[in-house]
Amino acid sequence: MNPHARLGAFLRARRAQLTPRECGLPDTGSGRRVAGLRREEVARLAAISVDYYTRLEQGRVRASAPVLATLTRALRLDEDQQSYLYELAGRGDDRPRRRRPAERPRPAMRRLLDQLTHTPALVLGERLDILAWNQAAVALYTDFSTLPPDRRNYVDLLFTDPAVRGMHRDWEHDARDALAALRMEAAADPDDPHLARLVGELISRDPDFGTWWAEHRVVTATYGTKRYRHPLVGDLTLDCDTWAGPDGSGQRLMVLTAEPGTPSHDALRILGSWTARPPARNTAKGGTPRQPGHLPRQ
Repeated sequence: MNPHARLGAFLRARRAQLTPRECGLPDTGSGRRVAGLRREEVARLAAISVDYYTRLEQGRVRASAPVLATLTRALRLDEDQQSYLYELAGRGDDRPRRRRPAERPRPAMRRLLDQLTHTPALVLGERLDILAWNQAAVALYTDFSTLPPDRRNYVDLLFTDPAVRGMHRDWEHDARDALAALRMEAAADPDDPHLARLVGELISRDPDFGTWWAEHRVVTATYGTKRYRHPLVGDLTLDCDTWAGPDGSGQRLMVLTAEPGTPSHDALRILGSWTARPPARNTAKGGTPRQPGHLPRQ
């Protein structure tokens, strides 16, 4: 059986599995010689001619990508069936991307966050989304739980949040490194629509981002030093280390520490003592972000 004939066989089989009622069509219940939908009904649902649809089922014409898109809706195809339809039609590259489920922090990383009481730590996912955090990170940066989920992104905050941006004493260096890491994400999945939207918004909101994005600089550094000016405890110099999860998910644990006995180490302990309560979770609804150092009431 040639590919067009296999496509036709699949279309016939699928329409036989559906009823007019399932597809929002009136079911007269009379004059139906076969189970399922008629060709005329599928053609009407897909907004194509009956003759064209008939030729598709007979394997006498190659389906275009727009027609396949309408057929997936008309025939109520799930994601696996959609992929199969596009492969049969020889248009695998045209099929819609699968919806990826929302990223969740790995349980082991979540437990690590809960145990790091005096050490700011974040779980970063794809596109450097902030998936989880501990209370020390809230005290250092901002209360992430008050941000809308689509704003919980490390690069977004670094470029567009005045308070987070202002506390970085070496903002240009840190911002360029974060952007370069995001560039690596783009290389790994250039067709990611969420990444494209994030980059487009940042280019429109910050001219520096657009200029640096065009440079195509990339970086994979997993450690470095960050210098902050915190409104409550003053200047801090922290070591920033990032560990990738062992499961290949792309999730990373970012931890900020200070050398024991230094003013920065003492400052972190002070912040930790002020925020000694159960760690903030990333399930709260969006709201107005707090300033760095604006601690939640006990």
